[in-house]
Amino acid sequence: MKSVSGANKSKAKRLDPISLTVIWNTLVSIADEMGSALARTAFSEAVREGQDFSTGLFDAQGRLVVQGNFTPGHLGAMPYVVKNVLEFIPPESLEQGDMIVTNDSFLGGGHFPDFFMVAPVHEGTRLIGYVVNTAHHVDVGGRSPGSQAVQGVVDAFNEGVRVLPIKLVRKGEIDSDLLRVILANVRLPEKVRGDLLAQRNANHVGSERLRKLFAQNGDELMADAIEEILDRSEARARELIAAIPKGKYSFDDQMDDYGPNTPAIRVCVDVTIDENGATVDFSRSSDQVPAGLNCYINYTRAYASFAMRIFAQIDVPNNAGVERVIKTTAREGSFFNATYPAASGGRACIQVRIFDVINGAMAAAVPKLAMGAFSHWGNPNLGGIDRATGKPWIMYDLIFGGYGGRSYKDGVEGMAPVMNCANVPIEVHETNNPIRIQRLELIQDTGGAGRYRGGCGLRKDVELLCENATLSLLGDRHKNAPYGLFGGSPGAAAQTLLLSEGKTIDLGSKEVRSVSKGDVISFRVAGGGGYGNSDDREKHRVLADLRNGFISRASAKSDYGLTDSDISS
Repeated sequence: MKSVSGANKSKAKRLDPISLTVIWNTLVSIADEMGSALARTAFSEAVREGQDFSTGLFDAQGRLVVQGNFTPGHLGAMPYVVKNVLEFIPPESLEQGDMIVTNDSFLGGGHFPDFFMVAPVHEGTRLIGYVVNTAHHVDVGGRSPGSQAVQGVVDAFNEGVRVLPIKLVRKGEIDSDLLRVILANVRLPEKVRGDLLAQRNANHVGSERLRKLFAQNGDELMADAIEEILDRSEARARELIAAIPKGKYSFDDQMDDYGPNTPAIRVCVDVTIDENGATVDFSRSSDQVPAGLNCYINYTRAYASFAMRIFAQIDVPNNAGVERVIKTTAREGSFFNATYPAASGGRACIQVRIFDVINGAMAAAVPKLAMGAFSHWGNPNLGGIDRATGKPWIMYDLIFGGYGGRSYKDGVEGMAPVMNCANVPIEVHETNNPIRIQRLELIQDTGGAGRYRGGCGLRKDVELLCENATLSLLGDRHKNAPYGLFGGSPGAAAQTLLLSEGKTIDLGSKEVRSVSKGDVISFRVAGGGGYGNSDDREKHRVLADLRNGFISRASAKSDYGLTDSDISS
């Protein structure tokens, strides 16, 4: 029997299972409470309504300990952001109440709208950890309202204000000079200022809670608990990844283009499962592109790690222990490991494709956990100057369609794919912007047929009420429909239509377009892919879909083989 060292005996005596559970759950609750504070005090619809933000806690060594249950793109990038930030501003130069901010694409979360705020937490003169949050800001300047345009943006210098790590907050107070520089470069300074203050609020809440937890338990017990959390998380992640059959699993997909009249972008992955864990390699994908769509490696890591958590069914909260087991790579200069100053403002729409291509690869390894492809989603930005008020405005929207069918369940509709954000209510859009929502509905016959059908796409029609505006589209799956699995059919492809002066104009998925008063933009996101052969779908499910309007009589006949008598019975 292996002997237990004196140090381990002492540690075991200090840290019993109940203490570990209480500390671990308290740390998670602190991260969640930070998110609540951020949402409640934010000014913009993106943060307050759309919940496009994330939070995390790190130890004094800069290791991720816990994260809030928010958006994976932020969460997965956060460990690398903290590492990068502390290389610019050494920990010994930080005091309680200081907070470092950066939105740099390479150092941060992949595009300028995401501001990360890192705050040290001190107990007396001792550094005990860091609290961190990030939020998507509705505008950071650049070529188009919303700062997420793809078409016509050739490099990062077109995309808005770039903030390398700076002490924006000193001893709890925002540096007014630095803030003035940032706000001078954005279209909606009041909302950006309000959201930055909300980020400060969130870190203040997290800092006070973390200090209290350390005071209650003492430094030694907290240090033991953190090491145990990381070690147990790593062990559990290794155990679950080891349960996946070893081998190399590959899948190829593609994005429509990077703007009108441009070629498709190859999205190719090789996932290797071996005794060391999981390696996700995007090196076979396209080169970076001359448009605002490239993916920096932090963002690639974030969603690759998230996807592998899903397929390994990793059931512990994400932290540095889990990250030890999943490696993400891509050749430098490729689409998924872009080099600065590659433009990346529209990188949000890549997240679903990262998941979808890994999903396609892992379908061969764990078929019951895979699903038909997502419908993708829409993240349009519409904005300009409202002549009635003389003020700038930006409608930042999140339009969610359907999930793909799974091995046991149909795809659901209207839910955020792989990002944990929320729909922005129609009433909020109409109150804050000169627009009218004419229609919001599911689109019949768009979910891919299968034993379990894909979720339907969603249609949202937006009328412009002011003189003119700029529309920046951020979508996909207009040309390449979401795939089905194991005999399931693909979902219907997406469309974006401009209804103007009696004409219907088909827009590209990443087009930038001027629109005028009375124009209607009809966003129609794709349907999810089906799972399994449609001949195996139970008749009562087909009839229920028919009654609920998900499919038409024609689809019931052609896709599922029902007869008129079946439908009439």
